[in-house]
Amino acid sequence: MTPILLTFATFLSTLTGGLVGIRHRKYVNQLLGLTAGVILGVIAFDILPELFDMISKNNFDATPAMIALTTGFLLFHISEKYLLIHHSHETQYGKHRHPHVGVLSALALSGHSFLDGVGIGLGFQVNPAVGVAVAIAVIGHDFADGLNTVNLMLNHKNSVARSFKFLLVDALAPVAGVLSTKLFQLSDPQLILYLGFFAGFLLYIGASDILPQAHEGKSSKLTLLMTIIGVVFMFVVTRFV
Repeated sequence: MTPILLTFATFLSTLTGGLVGIRHRKYVNQLLGLTAGVILGVIAFDILPELFDMISKNNFDATPAMIALTTGFLLFHISEKYLLIHHSHETQYGKHRHPHVGVLSALALSGHSFLDGVGIGLGFQVNPAVGVAVAIAVIGHDFADGLNTVNLMLNHKNSVARSFKFLLVDALAPVAGVLSTKLFQLSDPQLILYLGFFAGFLLYIGASDILPQAHEGKSSKLTLLMTIIGVVFMFVVTRFV
């Protein structure tokens, strides 16, 4: 039940990000800065320690896990470049904006959100602490996903009503992802590869996606402070909660 409840929080986070994108962006930089800090904290203080603990307990070679981490980073980097879902590249296509491009990009983000849900479900297969930590990172990240979904739809000349419909699809995708993990169980070697892959995925979206967005336009010392607060928060959560 806990994974489902946490995934409902991702639904609300995505929806909130989208509504902020539709109405106003006053505090978006600070919120995205906090999100990036939370994601970095989850990687450094929860996922990687758990990964290396499992490797040590099972006497496994760490190389496959590091290959999985690199694969996770590169896979999402390549998919963003080719599917045009990276916010900072929109200006390159400013003269070629078409509604179907926004729709395809929003659907790509929804697939990305589905994997977020899968990540939460598999995190709980490792143990509840990892599941909760991954869910916290995903909740923060999905705010940015909701924001990007709406921005991509609107920037490519889709209506507000249509943009909201695709926002709902994106918000529901993590719920479907979590539910899908009820259909299978992974062995310890597979969970180790998952942890490596998901760490690479989170590293990419935190450092190469969310942080650059946080410092676009109205970047400030407060945004930097919020990133540090996010890291410290996750250190406290993983050590004392």
